[in-house]
Amino acid sequence: MNNNNEKPYGIRVQMPKDDPLAAPHLLGDEWTGHRWFKSAEQRDHAFQEMARQPANYRKGDKPSISLTKIDPG
Repeated sequence: MNNNNEKPYGIRVQMPKDDPLAAPHLLGDEWTGHRWFKSAEQRDHAFQEMARQPANYRKGDKPSISLTKIDPG
């Protein structure tokens, strides 16, 4: 949970349960990351950028992450 009231908009990053990095000896199946933003506009822009195909990936390869927008409330 975000305790910083100045950045109430967020993005939760998770891995699918079947991702190899979710193995217990690596990141584990409960791994989650968060990024926080001051406005919905900043968050939405970052969300679009994070959802893009990374430039260093081969065509057809996709990051195995799930992005979820978080709104204050």
